[in-house]
Amino acid sequence: MIKVLVQRLHSPDLPLPQYMTPGAAGVDIYAANDEAVVLVPGARALIPTGLAIALPPGYEAQIRPRSGLALRHGITLLNTPGTIDSDYRGEIKIIVINLGQDEYILTRGERIAQMVLSRVEQADFAVTESLDGTKRGSGGFGHTGV
Repeated sequence: MIKVLVQRLHSPDLPLPQYMTPGAAGVDIYAANDEAVVLVPGARALIPTGLAIALPPGYEAQIRPRSGLALRHGITLLNTPGTIDSDYRGEIKIIVINLGQDEYILTRGERIAQMVLSRVEQADFAVTESLDGTKRGSGGFGHTGV
């Protein structure tokens, strides 16, 4: 288990990110908007969380949608998964969009996203004249017929 330091920038009344079950991969993130945000169909908004984190080097945090909001209301996230780099210390903000058919009112304290921590490697990129061959080769989108 890794240690992640969390700074409350505002909204001390809201819970810290937390795993909702023992086997959960992601922690729930809460909306820290002062006023309710009305999302008409197709609308998007940047929602504050009131939190900043310090990840250890070699880790990222991925911000992902919550399946229940997507299924019930068509609420999802843009730029998904969003990446929080280990050297970022600003407030985590969530880009929410309403892809549903009805207006959605996003309220303070609502669980709006989940955050999954993941190990990452940095690469050393080098130019080459050719690449090794594979069965797939340069087959792109739809190359398997699916």
